[in-house]
Amino acid sequence: MKGKRKGTITSKWLKTNALLSHSEIRQYIPMTQRLTSYNLSSMLAKYEMVYIKPERGTYGNGVIRAEVLKQGVNKYQYQIEMKKRTFKDYNSFFQSLKKVTKKRSYLVQMGIHLLKYQKRRFDVRVMVQLNPKVVWETTGIIGRVAHPGKIVTNYHSGGQLVNIEKLLSSHLSLNEQKSVIGKMSRLGVTIAKQLRQKYPDYRQVGVDVGLDVTMKPWIIEVNTNPDPYIFKKLADKSVFRKVMRYRRLKGPIRILKKKK
Repeated sequence: MKGKRKGTITSKWLKTNALLSHSEIRQYIPMTQRLTSYNLSSMLAKYEMVYIKPERGTYGNGVIRAEVLKQGVNKYQYQIEMKKRTFKDYNSFFQSLKKVTKKRSYLVQMGIHLLKYQKRRFDVRVMVQLNPKVVWETTGIIGRVAHPGKIVTNYHSGGQLVNIEKLLSSHLSLNEQKSVIGKMSRLGVTIAKQLRQKYPDYRQVGVDVGLDVTMKPWIIEVNTNPDPYIFKKLADKSVFRKVMRYRRLKGPIRILKKKK
């Protein structure tokens, strides 16, 4: 299948469509379309800020933030890595983007104004794995803080890994933190179960979740070959040990349906 190779699903488009068919998950998925001039123009008119992502890619490579500017002579702007470019009209803006994206397949996604920690955007990686009883379990949650001046939070792109409670402490009370973390944990399990309906040969998924100012979780991306070593950065080493123990599990995947 195009967009899928042994051990992982490479296409963000395939994963998004697999999740959209689930009524509960759908409300947490930002509007996502294939990148065309019309789709980008329409989404910028509606959301003012969007992210443009390679359909296949890792570590945040090639991700572009595009937005409509409200002040100044220039009306459109995009940023890739730490470089920003501004334009007076949509046509020159889009033609410049085409030179960056070339002929590769890209998606355009509704922009989420993420919560910040020390003036830097952050999102959350939720690791969900099949446990020894062949039941989906959230085994680790960690925050990822963007490198100053960059638009992506990935550790491999200069992001910082931080305990999730520390990131939320300036935004929420202790009880509120537990509630939000619990919600992300349950959402991760629901996503893993749904993805397995379409692609049954996976034992783990890494869900990247962004929180907006209302604390609503948004599914930024789902990874079918998530990096387990980021959890080594947590002070609680038992999390990393569990992630690695579950990762090493072998044998056929058989999830029994509950009897009615």
